[in-house]
Amino acid sequence: MRTLLLNPPSFGGFDGGAGARYQARREIRSFWYPTWLAYPAGLIAESRLIDAPPADMGIEEVVEQARGYDLIVINTSTPTVVNDAGIAERLKDHYPASIIGFVGPHTVTLPEETLQKSAAIDFVTTGEFDYAVAEIAKGIPFHRVDGIAYRENGKVRHTPLRPPIQDLDALPFVTDIYARDLVIERYYNGYLKHPYISFYTGRGCRARCTFCLWPQTLTGHDYRVRSPQNVYDEMVNAQRLFPQAKEFFLDDATFTDNPARAVEIARKFKKLGITWSCNARANVRRDTLRELKESGLRLLTVGFESGNQQILNNIKKGTKLEQIRAFVKATKELGILVHGAFILGLPGETAETIEETLRFALEMDPYSIQVSLVAPYPGTELYEQALRKGWLASEGEQLVSDGIQNSAISYTSISREELFESVERFNRRFYMRWRPIMRIVKEMIQDRDEFSRRIREGREFFSFMAKRKNAGSS
Repeated sequence: MRTLLLNPPSFGGFDGGAGARYQARREIRSFWYPTWLAYPAGLIAESRLIDAPPADMGIEEVVEQARGYDLIVINTSTPTVVNDAGIAERLKDHYPASIIGFVGPHTVTLPEETLQKSAAIDFVTTGEFDYAVAEIAKGIPFHRVDGIAYRENGKVRHTPLRPPIQDLDALPFVTDIYARDLVIERYYNGYLKHPYISFYTGRGCRARCTFCLWPQTLTGHDYRVRSPQNVYDEMVNAQRLFPQAKEFFLDDATFTDNPARAVEIARKFKKLGITWSCNARANVRRDTLRELKESGLRLLTVGFESGNQQILNNIKKGTKLEQIRAFVKATKELGILVHGAFILGLPGETAETIEETLRFALEMDPYSIQVSLVAPYPGTELYEQALRKGWLASEGEQLVSDGIQNSAISYTSISREELFESVERFNRRFYMRWRPIMRIVKEMIQDRDEFSRRIREGREFFSFMAKRKNAGSS
């Protein structure tokens, strides 16, 4: 079948789709690559990948571009599933013969509920969907395709679960699909150089953080990996296809989960002379960090989450504050930048622990930060805990409003309103200091492109905060 893989339009500037783990709008224009959709796109000969949000494509243009496709596969998420069901209905109205499927973590957790959103949805996937989608594209009947749910005679049928893919080297290079279907200059990220390229070298994460959506739904807690040679070959391919790329990001949940393998890959990268970054935990040894740095590593994205040890214990983070301090000290001494991620509203949060986390962020003083509200996604241990303890706010699963994160959890120790307001206060107190300001100014002086970019991002940041404040007061 002619197959369209679609990351659909939703809220303006919303980067919550096929590749993003943070399903809401960012303070500045940010888009991750639709890597998950690129894999089946590479497996299906007559396919096309459309990533509507970074292309600023609205529903009318998407409907027009979908003309002539037999199979339309839509990436959905908990915040957008109602919107996506509406898009499916528009597509089915125009192309009634088309088969429409939904994929993503939300369908894994709530397959029947997703199908019930609209009769226009013909099937949903219940795990990794690369080969399931490829088999449907070949015309294999639903009942013979493992890893899906579908309707038959008015009832929802489930096929056997499809085991996680072990031979990841057998999958195609997503960078080929990027080159065919995407414009990389549309993909921005505040802490990565522009333009950048990202892809996975493995799937899954060994950590047990109670809030993290992907390992608890789609990828699992085993870290399944591609061979170092296969990763190197794709990096060579990416360099060839995108000579304009200034940075390459390894988007595994935790690339440093296997330090020996990380070092082996890094040594191969050293031959290429590239600048690269990755996700990591704050437990990487200094000797490993040195090897990575010497091979071109520029930045690590690290989930610090909280500056309160009891909260870290509550969410099964598996790191200690002193361990984080030693890690950050080593990165600074080696010249590795760190982008620190913090979450406000985790179990045990109070006004005092938020202040404690802010002081910890100021003490660590990473290159950049992101501050999120806790998001209890269906399928996570945190969600089940929130249900049991009555923490979910009256909006229930409404995690975002117009693309902006809501305070979806409420405690007796701190109100939803206090949590919502604390994000802006945290950002302002971190960034309105001379150190981060001077870091930004230095980059702007050294690079004209960086100058223009930071001016734009500054305008976007303050505009977003104004919209967020209005959303919180409405």
